[in-house]
Parts: sequence; structure tokens; C-alpha cells
Amino acid sequence: MRAEPPEIVMVEKQQVLEALGRVQDPDLRRDLVTLGMVEDLEVEAGRVGFTLVLTTAACPLKDQIEGDCRAAVQAVPGVREIAIRTTSRMRKSAAPGAERKEIPGVSHVIAVGSGKGGVGKSTVAANLAVALAAAGAKVGLLDADIYGPNLPRMLGAHKQLSQRDGKIVPLHAWGLEFVSMGLLVSQGEAVVWRGPMLHGAIKTFLHDVDWGELDYLVVDLPPGTGDVQLSLVQQTHVAGAVIVTTPSTVAIEDAVKGVSMFEKLQVPLLGVIENMSFFVCPSCGAQHDIFDTGTAESRFLAMGLPFLGAIPIDPGVRVGGDNGRPVVLADPERESARALRRIAGELARRVSIQTLGTR
Repeated sequence: MRAEPPEIVMVEKQQVLEALGRVQDPDLRRDLVTLGMVEDLEVEAGRVGFTLVLTTAACPLKDQIEGDCRAAVQAVPGVREIAIRTTSRMRKSAAPGAERKEIPGVSHVIAVGSGKGGVGKSTVAANLAVALAAAGAKVGLLDADIYGPNLPRMLGAHKQLSQRDGKIVPLHAWGLEFVSMGLLVSQGEAVVWRGPMLHGAIKTFLHDVDWGELDYLVVDLPPGTGDVQLSLVQQTHVAGAVIVTTPSTVAIEDAVKGVSMFEKLQVPLLGVIENMSFFVCPSCGAQHDIFDTGTAESRFLAMGLPFLGAIPIDPGVRVGGDNGRPVVLADPERESARALRRIAGELARRVSIQTLGTR
């Protein structure tokens, strides 16, 4: 007696869409179909293919979302093969007011500030920018610390800036588009400017630079709450701010002032980073809490503010900065480098939540 051939179950597009409509973005708690994250759906003879459009190339939940999609579609009767093409498309922040000019091609401007100097703000900004670029995002880094531009040293970028078609051409370093006052003045030359000149410099760096297409423009601000911070917010729409501090009481008190400043300027706080959080002895492996580890986290969480993560004190971070090769690239398996990558992913996640969560 001949066996009957297995019954062929036809799969319809609508069935697949309904299945994907039950998959939620883990952060936004909305389904992928409603969010417009499923495109180019094709169904033929049990083979399903579609494009999964993430909100950022640096999405830390990429594997989880892909797995959820695959499981949902596999549960549809008749599906034999699944091909997921994963890409990303940055969604822009809410449109700025008429008084704030957008930067053509730039989706999100992220300000990195600190209440005081010496907390490693520029080091953190450089490594976060490089980590986002290494994850696949298109990233620019603007050194807005006009008086103390350290980023050329930290990135090993020392060429003079040039112009093309009336625009300043940024340098390309470690996957970043990079501009700094340190690339316009001689090494060791002091910049002695009053407030109006600082305002003009920030305007030039934002709107007279050919930034190209960027997912993120990370702006390393000078410490404190002064002219540059105000000029940045007046000149363009800032998607959000990050505050860097150490766990010391003095640094945290100044960081709170930085948070207050951004609140007054109506810039959302994306999170606080505790730098130099602890030190692990390379000889004995013991952890030493030099500045009272976790103080910043507890303080800011108690204030209802987001905490992005902690970074240990690590000589490798200093070596990378001095040698012009950020630690996330120079030694990616160091604990400090892993911490910086985790924070970069969390930062990208919070930008996406803020952008899509308000729509």
C-alpha cells in the first residue's frame, strides 16, 4: 500500500504578519508590525523572507528580537524556511522648534557633560562614540571643549582641517567623523575667547561642517554649566544629555548641577555614568573602592534619573588615550572596554525608546 504524500499547507502573508504582530519590541512594548519594523515580506511555497528594520545599528537586543521573530514565524503551519534580513534605519528625534536649526543628515545630537573637570568625561565620550561606530552606527564626534580640546590626542588625529565647497571637512578617525578646535590651532596654543566668540565657534562646528549622514553626533562639552552648553542648545535640537561623574561626593554634587542645567534647558537626560568606579588589583584581584563605588548610582536612581553604568579605574584606559587609540579598540576584552560597550548599547537603546516612545 502506497503512503499518501504529506499534505501541503499553504502559507498566506496575512498569517505571517499576524504572527509578527504578536512580537513586541522589548523596550517599547509595541509590536514590530505597528512600529514599521517589518518590510519586504515574501511568502512562497513555505519559504518566508522579510527585512527586520531595527531602530539603530547599535541595538543591544538585536539577537533577542531576531530570535523572537523566528520563533513566531516558525509556529505558523506550513512554514519550512525563514530568511531574516536585518538592517537598521535611524528614526529622527522630534522636530525642533523654529528657533533651533536641524543639522542636515544628523539624526540625533547627544551631549556629554560633567559638573566638574577631571572625571574622565572626554575619555568616556571618545570611547562611547567609537563603540557606537564599531557596532555599525554612523557617528560623528564634536569636541566642543574649546579651551581644553583633548580629543585630538585621544584619537591620534592631528591633521589640520580642510574645506570643500565652503564647508569644513571633518577628519576620519576610528570610524568617526571628527572635528575639534584642537585641529584649528597650533599644538599648545591657548584659546582666549569671550562668550560671543564661543557661540560663533559652536555655530560653525554644527552648521558649517559637512557631517554627512550620521545616526549620532556625540558632543563632548567642557565641564560645568557655561556658554558652550547654552550655545549648543540654542543652535540645534539636542536629543539628550549624558552626565559623567566619579563616585566622590564633590563630583556628584557638581553632577547634580549639570542635571539641573539640562532640565532648565529642556534637554532630556539619557543617563548618568559613574567613571573611575572601582579599581581591581592586577596582582591579587581584590576590588578597591577608591571613591566609594556605587554612590552615583544610588544618588541618581533615588532622584528618579536613569543610570547607564559604571566604569572601573583602569590604566589601560589612560594608555589608550595617551597613545591615540581608545581602549574599546585597543584592548576590547578589558573590563573597562566591556563596560564602555555595554553603556554605549544602553545609550543607543535609550535614544530609541525616547524617539519612538513619544510617537
